[in-house]
Amino acid sequence: MNRLILAIIGVAFIYPNTARSQRLNARNGFIGFYSKTALEDIRAENNQVFAVIEPSTKKIAFSLLLKGFVFPKELMQEHFNENYVESDKYPKSTFSGSYAGDVDLNKDGVYKVTVKGDLNLHNTTHPVETPAVLTVKNGHLIGVTEFKAKPEDYNISIPSLVRDKIDKEMTVKVNIDWTITK
Repeated sequence: MNRLILAIIGVAFIYPNTARSQRLNARNGFIGFYSKTALEDIRAENNQVFAVIEPSTKKIAFSLLLKGFVFPKELMQEHFNENYVESDKYPKSTFSGSYAGDVDLNKDGVYKVTVKGDLNLHNTTHPVETPAVLTVKNGHLIGVTEFKAKPEDYNISIPSLVRDKIDKEMTVKVNIDWTITK
């Protein structure tokens, strides 16, 4: 828990509040990753994602504890934390970047944007660029995207014994709901 608080404080310092800009925070964002092979399906979901967006500067950041991912099989979760992401050694993952495209927080609508930034996982940073949708509806800004990530890009080794059970690219889904304050 202390590490999560430090991560939240760290993200808050990266994107400080200014008099002319509005920073939106979400504490219960969602990130899931999925792998489907002929031998095994993997699903892991985390509903404890801290996310910050600053519409005036178009900056965006996420932070999550890797131990927050929940798997349907306890053994998968144990292997993920101990053998792959080494969550005791590298407890969190972060994303810092921006989006391109116009979004009007005062007008309900669906806005297509492109998110670009750096994803840090397993103490390795890799650039990410992906289309996303920001929806303004009933006082909320909802961000949704999906992209591919390769474990090898983050120096995560998959043992040969299970290599055929894990797809070479994971599908990552993100869904964040920010409340717009006026």
